[in-house]
Amino acid sequence: MSLKSPHTPVLAPSILAGDHANLVSALRVIETTDVQWLHLDIMDGHFVPNLSFGPATVKSLRGSNADLFFDVHLMLSRPDKYIDAFIDAGADGITIHVEPDYDVAGTLKKIKEAGLKTGVALNPGTDAEAAFPYLDDIDLVLVMTVWPGFGGQAFISDTLGTMEKLSKRRAEIGQPFRLEVDGGVDLKTAPLCKAAGVDTLVAGTAFSRAEDKAAFLTEIETA
Repeated sequence: MSLKSPHTPVLAPSILAGDHANLVSALRVIETTDVQWLHLDIMDGHFVPNLSFGPATVKSLRGSNADLFFDVHLMLSRPDKYIDAFIDAGADGITIHVEPDYDVAGTLKKIKEAGLKTGVALNPGTDAEAAFPYLDDIDLVLVMTVWPGFGGQAFISDTLGTMEKLSKRRAEIGQPFRLEVDGGVDLKTAPLCKAAGVDTLVAGTAFSRAEDKAAFLTEIETA
């Protein structure tokens, strides 16, 4: 099923794939392209089996770039406890998972009241309907196309069905939220996601390995 997206495609490189010893250098590489978004994966070692970085790192990167949209993805067991810290760090949008046990709606409200874009994220094993209660009040739904925790994983094709359900629901209710995917996104999988209604593509490993990153951006946006 091919469902047309209402949005211009956006590529959001994940800085998780950059050199963690010099993330500012990785940011500078991203700035050499026409990319407008930066994806920041925040992992707590509990909700996902890995640690990445926290609000202090986001704040430092924000101080190094005032132009990119900071798309912050919280893979935390209790994201509600850290919202203020990431707001203060300079996030432009915060996406939270629906799977942990906490007040998802209340947390989204807090993000929205701070003037940031809001989003919910779904793991590969989570049904699209888990996002439905929040669709009237959010700006983005993120479908994980790998199990979160580590970069470089293979794209899980079963998640295409989740994308299609969300895209169909978006059309039914007339809410223009962005539909984002993260994990195994490259020049082969991006067209599949876009055909399923996706308009926002997070690319980590594929972007970092591309010799000509500006060309990669053009190719993935037009694929």
